[in-house]
Amino acid sequence: MEHFHILSRRGFLDRSVKLGLGVALSTLVDIPLVVKRALAEGNIGLNGKKLLFIFLRGANDSLNTLVPIQDSAYNSDLVAATGKVIRPDIAIPKDAIDYSTTGGCDFPISALPGDPTFGYTKGIRLGNGFAALHPSLKFLAPVYNAGNLALIHRVAYPKQSRSHFDSQNYWENGTPNNNLVKDGIFYRTIIKSGLANTNALTGVSVASALPLSLRGSAAAMTNLTDPLRYNLLGIPNSASGNSKSDSSLFTANQYPFPDKGNRELLQLQYQNLSDTLSIFGGINFTEAGNTFVDDANTDNDTAPYYLFPTTDAKNGGFSMHASDKNKFVVDSGAYSFFANLKAAALILNKTDAVIAGTEFGGFDTHNVQGGSTGAQANLLRRIGWSMYALQKYFTNYADKVDWNDVVVITMSEFGRTSKQNTSLGTDHAEAGVMFAAGGSINGYNKGFPHSGVFGCSPNDPVPWVTGLTGSMFAISSNYLRRIYDYRSVLGKVIRDHLGATQNQLNGIIPGYADSREKLLAGGTSTIDNTTIAGEPNIL
Repeated sequence: MEHFHILSRRGFLDRSVKLGLGVALSTLVDIPLVVKRALAEGNIGLNGKKLLFIFLRGANDSLNTLVPIQDSAYNSDLVAATGKVIRPDIAIPKDAIDYSTTGGCDFPISALPGDPTFGYTKGIRLGNGFAALHPSLKFLAPVYNAGNLALIHRVAYPKQSRSHFDSQNYWENGTPNNNLVKDGIFYRTIIKSGLANTNALTGVSVASALPLSLRGSAAAMTNLTDPLRYNLLGIPNSASGNSKSDSSLFTANQYPFPDKGNRELLQLQYQNLSDTLSIFGGINFTEAGNTFVDDANTDNDTAPYYLFPTTDAKNGGFSMHASDKNKFVVDSGAYSFFANLKAAALILNKTDAVIAGTEFGGFDTHNVQGGSTGAQANLLRRIGWSMYALQKYFTNYADKVDWNDVVVITMSEFGRTSKQNTSLGTDHAEAGVMFAAGGSINGYNKGFPHSGVFGCSPNDPVPWVTGLTGSMFAISSNYLRRIYDYRSVLGKVIRDHLGATQNQLNGIIPGYADSREKLLAGGTSTIDNTTIAGEPNIL
């Protein structure tokens, strides 16, 4: 196997400075490949507002996430007499409580310090009189009750693709059913801001590769596969290879740039590289730097929990209870994701970056999905703790941005079938669920009385219809039909939070300029004759 020459961040910075920053890394810096343009309109990047995205790859099962627990067709105990139990092995059970009661979201805690963190296994009463949360999402409750969380159900797009590849593309390029568009929705947001040619960091992902949402041809956004290490040139790690690496860096910086042929862009390229390295050099991404803890003790434990669980010792109450894994707040397979999430949060908090995000997969739960426990339950723990941790991080450790100026948004390519399959899982379907969190979100007791839930109630603008011929079976007698378009959710955030004008938004999300789509005010989409609600009032 060939070994590659990998430099540490510190070594990379040191070597690059010494050698005059001779090589530009197109995936590490924001470099325009077109003539500079001035910011013409809008406040993107100027109003202090920022966005953190998390892509849930594989298609999360929304019906076991934001559970329509008052729908008689969902609950096995209510439909068993008909012989049409739709989720006999994976449904989230009801508790002996009144789910029609309105108010805050319940927050089940361990009765005793040693009890399992997720000992409660029933649907958590959400307080909108109809829906419940999966028990693995218990840590959403404090965020929800603070009015900082919106849960948007029945989200999709017209003529929904059941292909993971295609649907992820459409969510990220913002143009459903069009694979010819090769630039991303967040990339276009940054381009419209006019900042890509002046700021070293604007849009950043921490993932295995730059996601489509940040790709484009006019500027290179930043992707970090590992914030502690950069693959410099891919030269073999040998004495000869190292010598060649040093020589190439030194030589590349010796050529003068004449003022012709857009050579000024090359000079800007080196300057942005220098600035980027200096910025990252000042951020402590290390495990030793993972010192961020809660300001409250959870489940009667003796000390606060770490916000970003990246080791067993930093995972909930594990180390406080004789290494008891029942006190984990997330599964041990989540550590790399939380390292990436921490890095994305640090980048937004310590730099001028406007958009940052990460991702994790595993949601393609065709087989043995599980119900209150199991495969999906473990993945949902990550979502619940992420929202809670980010609320506490941007509240208690705020530097360049605080919780009131951050919106955290989740994306996932589609929902899953209402009926479980013969493999004790669920298959590809249509509408799913999105989470939006932040201090400015219209959540519980803000936008609507006693609710931060959109799209999961008979009282919605497009009501949830219960029963075996209701909303859960509106598509092919097996799928949940959309009432919100994902572009309406993202568009609301890009315009009313990040500060785009409507004219800019029409360019970022072309569907806004198409009268058939109804993305802004709602109505009947003439693309597929579906009644949608337009933008949810989440801001």
